[in-house]
Amino acid sequence: MWAYEHSVETNAGPGAIWGLWADVENWGAWNADIESVMISGAFAAGAEIVMTPAGQDPVSLVVAEAVVDELFVDEARFEGLLLRTVHRVDAGERLRTRVTYRMEITGEGVDELGPHIGPAVTGDWPETMDALVKLAQG
Repeated sequence: MWAYEHSVETNAGPGAIWGLWADVENWGAWNADIESVMISGAFAAGAEIVMTPAGQDPVSLVVAEAVVDELFVDEARFEGLLLRTVHRVDAGERLRTRVTYRMEITGEGVDELGPHIGPAVTGDWPETMDALVKLAQG
């Protein structure tokens, strides 16, 4: 398994973060790497998201789990691998909100491919998460 996790803290409440996550078609407002994004149906478990990173081919994601104001999990399959990303909000220090993204890559060939694919996907998380919380704070 290959894994990476990054967290930031914010004064924005969980509802503000969730609202931005649930507004899938506007993810580009805080994720500069997104050229386009579409969702089939409501932002809930089972929804399919097609996201096109800038200059790349579209990526299909499935929302595996969604708990309002707490977390959502998306999954993508790529070359025999499962890329599972947990997006979570919980209590931080001094009444702040902690936002955490965690990616786990599993599957055949993960020892070879994980160290290449993982950093390519997660490399912009610190900037993306900073932009997310800044927008959530208003």
